[in-house]
Amino acid sequence: MVLFTGAMVISCITSLNAQDWPQWRGVNRDGIVNGFTAPGSWPPELTMQWRKTVGAGDATPLLVGEHLYLFTRQDENEVILCLDAASGDELWRNSYTTPPVTGAASRHPGPRSTPAISNGKIVALGATGILSCLDATTGKLIWRKDPFPGIVPMFFTAMSPVIVDGLCIAQLGGAGNGAMIAYDMNSGEERWRWSDEGPDYESPALLRADGVTQIVTPTEKSIIGVDLSDGKLLWKLPFAPVRRAYNAATPVINGNTVFYSGAGRGTHAVRIEKQGEQFIPTKLWDNEELSVQFNTPVLKQNMLYGYSSSGSFFCIDATTGQTAWSDTVHHERSGFASLLDVGPAIMALPGSSELIFIKPVKDQYTELANIKIADLATYATPVVAGDRIFIRDEQNITLWKIK
Repeated sequence: MVLFTGAMVISCITSLNAQDWPQWRGVNRDGIVNGFTAPGSWPPELTMQWRKTVGAGDATPLLVGEHLYLFTRQDENEVILCLDAASGDELWRNSYTTPPVTGAASRHPGPRSTPAISNGKIVALGATGILSCLDATTGKLIWRKDPFPGIVPMFFTAMSPVIVDGLCIAQLGGAGNGAMIAYDMNSGEERWRWSDEGPDYESPALLRADGVTQIVTPTEKSIIGVDLSDGKLLWKLPFAPVRRAYNAATPVINGNTVFYSGAGRGTHAVRIEKQGEQFIPTKLWDNEELSVQFNTPVLKQNMLYGYSSSGSFFCIDATTGQTAWSDTVHHERSGFASLLDVGPAIMALPGSSELIFIKPVKDQYTELANIKIADLATYATPVVAGDRIFIRDEQNITLWKIK
């Protein structure tokens, strides 16, 4: 069902600018923000421009031009919303009825997966595994898929799709019965699938090596690289979760180096190189001291900044794997956080709703600002554009300005 409220969107959303946020972790899926306007001195608080209650969800919003896209749950429906970024006014909505999130996962009843937008189309993966493609200008449904009805990971779907070369790549299904599937963005036709393992809660990244574009992602048991063109497995490393751990962190890519981490299993770096006809992962280093659970580190000037499973910030030398520093303060003890490179600072938002700015130095943890930003928990990544910061908490979306 598509409803139009407020002004009709008349522009065709086809191109991106430096401050857009079109997918999980930003333009290049790396957590790097371009064009952040840093204040002369860090303020004790931000200035609210507007706030809108939108329903339950942890999915990060998207920003393309002055259009803000949200994925949420309202009553019995999952809803994709398009808002005017300047005012918060609703432009269109697409909603569909979906089964509820049940069991231990019901504390997070809304979508967790961040949508993706490209060439005028937006894709969104719902908590129960329904993948939708809409016209980003009107909200009209183009196609909708549910290849594993009723089958999801234990705590429901969390991976964020990636759009590349006209394909939407998503890991669907659950443990022992799932697949990574590539869909044609225009028709919804399945182009290929890799079904050796099911998903956990991670999202894929892109690596380009020796002329081959690879989808790099953890699965329920491993970390793998598959060929974008045909889904062929190129390499695989075992990375099975232990006890109450999960594969939930997106790999960090730097050239042909892959950094990956999981709770209780440390942080690791491998180089992906072609030897003969095969791609071979070569171990660079292992850091068994520090690991992440529900966040992805950000790489800046050969340093990896992350948030540990116990709720503390840390920094690892990305060249050697040695721990540079690890803070002793526990902000939120479940390992939920978002980290971004905003230029002069690392911006972090733990689930405890503190917007924290950290000086990106390797000698010690140095906090520049700590601003309480919401009354409810914050599990979505902030969206930053110039001096504007969009914050999604468990029920609301708020536009703040930093001055």
